[in-house]
Amino acid sequence: MYAKVVVLLAVLAAVTSERGDDSWNGGHHDYYAPPHYTYQYKVHDGHTGDIKSQHETREGDAVKGFYTLKEADGTIREVHYTADKHRGFNAEVKSIGHPHHAPPHHRWN
Repeated sequence: MYAKVVVLLAVLAAVTSERGDDSWNGGHHDYYAPPHYTYQYKVHDGHTGDIKSQHETREGDAVKGFYTLKEADGTIREVHYTADKHRGFNAEVKSIGHPHHAPPHHRWN
């Protein structure tokens, strides 16, 4: 039993030293890597009418992107946005197309 514990501790120490785990020094890191990413998706479901998309990028503290979605009245909402620590969040929203409404539904008693 004692030998198994010693082997387990030796393996754990080796793995910890290989991955540079600094949990022993309080988890303090002396480096900073600014975040960068690109994200996008698109949905086009003809059966339900769910049509939308989004695209966003981030470089450091600056985020910019846009999204579109088909509204219930048939128009397309398009939103372009930016965000950063100096100017905050800003968005430009526009509606594309002409709204149309479904004919009234008559109930039969």
